[in-house]
Amino acid sequence: MSPSASLSLFPLNTVLFPDGVLPLRVFEARYMDMVTRCMREGSSFGICLIAAGPEVGEAALPHPVGTEARIERWDMDEPGVLSIVVRGARRFRIVDHEVERDGLLNGEVVWLPEPAAQPVPAAQADILPLLQVLAAEAGDRMPQPHRFDDAAWVGARYAEMLPIPAVARQRLLELDDVVSRLEIMQQYLRQHGLIDIA
Repeated sequence: MSPSASLSLFPLNTVLFPDGVLPLRVFEARYMDMVTRCMREGSSFGICLIAAGPEVGEAALPHPVGTEARIERWDMDEPGVLSIVVRGARRFRIVDHEVERDGLLNGEVVWLPEPAAQPVPAAQADILPLLQVLAAEAGDRMPQPHRFDDAAWVGARYAEMLPIPAVARQRLLELDDVVSRLEIMQQYLRQHGLIDIA
């Protein structure tokens, strides 16, 4: 097991995948302080799906697997509200956490091993044309660079885009086998008539 690290956690009602891009509006004092510190230090924080509790107010209980978030852009369009865009980096598992005095959740995490880059297997190649069309339509909203030859990247982009419950996205994030993730995406697309059944 890799050594643990300390990471401030931002529980949300959304799932961030590695290489995913997520715009956020930050207004609670604890998260404004966290984001300001991250920008000043060039550090990151963790985004986890909420397992129980509210997104605003008291500290929520997060799912144990989340994704490191690195701030790419920020702006303050209105007083007291910080608009940021984050990009997902490494996945992590929370091994312990505590609530700070200000309500910020601080986690002890271990980094999960990322799979070696591998191409999309021929058996799942039929899911690529639709993603290429969606990427062209999405423009800047689709994380760049597009890596249609990377099975992990393809599976993560589908997991972000498809209209599935957040808990299902969480299960896909937790999968270590990228080909299994592609098989699930392929099955979903076929069942919903989005790609032809071979």
